[in-house]
Amino acid sequence: MGKNEIIRWLREYDGRPVKIMEVCGTHTSALYKTGLRQILSPKIQLLSGPGCPVCVTPTAYIDKLVEISFRGGHRVLAFGDMLAVPGTEMSLAEARDRGASVDFFYNPEDALKKAEEEKETIFVLAAVGFETTAPVWATVVKEADERHISNLKLLTALKTMPETLGELCTAGNIDGFLCPGHVAVITGAERYRALSETYGKPMVIGGFTADLLLSAVARLVLAVNKGQGGFWNDYGSVVTEKGNVKAWERVGAFFEKGDALWRGLGVVKNSGVYLKEKYHLYDAGSRGLVEDHIPAGCRCGNILLGKNMPKDCPHFGRTCTPSHPVGACMVSSEGACCITLREEGVEEL
Repeated sequence: MGKNEIIRWLREYDGRPVKIMEVCGTHTSALYKTGLRQILSPKIQLLSGPGCPVCVTPTAYIDKLVEISFRGGHRVLAFGDMLAVPGTEMSLAEARDRGASVDFFYNPEDALKKAEEEKETIFVLAAVGFETTAPVWATVVKEADERHISNLKLLTALKTMPETLGELCTAGNIDGFLCPGHVAVITGAERYRALSETYGKPMVIGGFTADLLLSAVARLVLAVNKGQGGFWNDYGSVVTEKGNVKAWERVGAFFEKGDALWRGLGVVKNSGVYLKEKYHLYDAGSRGLVEDHIPAGCRCGNILLGKNMPKDCPHFGRTCTPSHPVGACMVSSEGACCITLREEGVEEL
């Protein structure tokens, strides 16, 4: 079929109901901006997944950063969007307003320089992200070690995606997956190919242009309607089968895998990335988060699992907004709630 025929087919689709999860928040935003989400048949449902690192960061992690920020001689450094993520009692921004030592930074080299200049202060970096940012944090540890910067530490909330997609495959409420293109650049296509084969779910690694998104969604709908699995790499111009081997070797030199706590999912086995024992002096106590606090009525967890839409949440756009978020999905520009509010607004009661 040509492009116009594909668009018509997706608009008029009347086959079995299809639930597709776009794992990456950038895909969620692109599906709105290209207009593709708006033209789909009511029988095709697009669900946002756990591909926003800020959104899956548990409250317990924020609480630990807040506690550290009130310690004498310590300063917490975080990227801007992390400052507003709610903790059990307060966010990092609120902690700063109450006298805690909290600052933001633009790139890791800034943090390294701060630590070199203020040797009497212990700088704790909020190291949050997926496979795309893990190599950056590995480089930070390498630089700190080589430059003998002993007053810099990481509190890591680094996670890997395949293990969590496996959990979502077994949950059974998702028919097919639009896999994260940026993450796949690092990991390679082979990890998602293996997932598709293991669980029999159709999966596509897609790009972010209108044509690439159209192709990816059409492939998934067709496969689901036929009751078939399958794997396609539609982002082959950027994503190779093996990925960025050197970047992942850098990660492996400093980090090792372990269980990790995800907002909404709980502890997912072997989905975390932690500093090796050899580099424990650079660890601010990242392991062992096993409990999380969810604000009353907050649906972030179910939204990340594809069980609820943002507008199902009673807080959405009312008591929960980007300026006053209740849950993490409203904080980040890649969060499903933030994107939905920006693109659709709030329905009147």
